[in-house]
Amino acid sequence: MPPEENDPWVLLRQATRARIGLGRAGDAMKIGDVLDFQFAHAMARDAVHAKLDVATLKAALPGALQVHSAAKDREIYLRRPDLGRALAPECLETLPKGDYDAVIVIGDGLSATAVMQNAVPVAQALLARLGGMKLAPLVIATQARVALGDDIGAALGARLVVMLIGERPGLTVSDSLGVYLTFDPKRGTPDSARNCISNVHGQGGLSAEAAADMLAWLMREALRRGLTGVGLKEASGLTHEGAAPLVGQA
Repeated sequence: MPPEENDPWVLLRQATRARIGLGRAGDAMKIGDVLDFQFAHAMARDAVHAKLDVATLKAALPGALQVHSAAKDREIYLRRPDLGRALAPECLETLPKGDYDAVIVIGDGLSATAVMQNAVPVAQALLARLGGMKLAPLVIATQARVALGDDIGAALGARLVVMLIGERPGLTVSDSLGVYLTFDPKRGTPDSARNCISNVHGQGGLSAEAAADMLAWLMREALRRGLTGVGLKEASGLTHEGAAPLVGQA
């Protein structure tokens, strides 16, 4: 009888990508599990250091603008998170000031891999749901942290900023996209004033369509109520097939 037929963990492993019920060979882990772990670690490191393919994003999203943070390269970006939160001064003049309801920003964050795989489907699905909303030109930002969206939104005069950004890669998923929504963006905005939709990816995570549904609802409510953050999340009551429950709905 094959060893798998005697393994009580087989069915459970089919329900999660987490490493559970790892076996042993003597006093050590099985070589296959060790190699899988090392491969996952390498994938995570590659995701952190990968370069965003801005040309491909621009081709998929015509009219997008490009900016960068005050971190001049990846090494500085990783060592100085504060610089990744600030817009480079020379980029200010490239952002047209206006009276916008919202701006969508795509930032590389800590996983350009996640952005290249998931940002365009999410952005396109979201744009299809925002009829009647006055949107600023979409912005692509490199060496970006979440708070870089505050500088971009303030420079454009947008009431809302939506940041699609690569999440910190883990040893199970290295291509997960995070989405952050901030009303009245300005430098120094605390994280408690943002809404976050996380774990957007195609390997058992939230789908682009589900993320866009949730985000479009939150954006309209944010504009109606004049806020984002904990208060809006607790009052949303939004459900969607395949979507994780919001706080208070679990």
